[in-house]
Amino acid sequence: MEENLSFFATLFNTTIEENYDLVKDIYSHIEKFKNRRAGALSGGMKQKLALSCALIHRPSVLFLDEPTTGVDAVSRKEFWELLRQLQKQKITILVSTPYMDEASLCDRVALIQEGKILDIDSPQGITGKFKKPIWSFSAKNMYHLMLELKDLDIVESCYPFGQVHHVIFKNENVRMEEVQKVLQAKGYEEVRIEPIKASIEDSFMDLMTSK
Repeated sequence: MEENLSFFATLFNTTIEENYDLVKDIYSHIEKFKNRRAGALSGGMKQKLALSCALIHRPSVLFLDEPTTGVDAVSRKEFWELLRQLQKQKITILVSTPYMDEASLCDRVALIQEGKILDIDSPQGITGKFKKPIWSFSAKNMYHLMLELKDLDIVESCYPFGQVHHVIFKNENVRMEEVQKVLQAKGYEEVRIEPIKASIEDSFMDLMTSK
């Protein structure tokens, strides 16, 4: 693994020692495995090694293409904490990611679908443009609940979001008590309905259907 880092340093006519201050916070996570072959590292360690190799020549701009895809949740969190530290080194970082929770950690976000930019703004700016009331639905049988909600004429959109479904209604004045009664009458148990704030993913889903 150390050979990989030395190789990249040599390509850019520098040394590990010369720029170690820039990569030390990242490299310290994997340094105890420095004699292990790169191919034998875990997914999270491979990404940290790749990031160290990309930084060893102290670039002004860093491009990362889905750097946490296939990486476990703990390593994802650690990786983004490392990126925050790099930001303090005045390095511009451009990241592509399929994870909307990661996009919300960026200063600016470009939402892209099929090569077309749907919106560019700060995370707060993007969610701030979402003006429709949005509701969280849950019940015991989540899959059939989703199908049931999609079949209702009053529902504009319904999609799974973690352990709940996010629902937008065609009419903003729909009474949730009545919707709950309809679902309970159809046999759904423990129906829970709550108003929520739109996330970047909600904004992305809405932009995809409206463009």
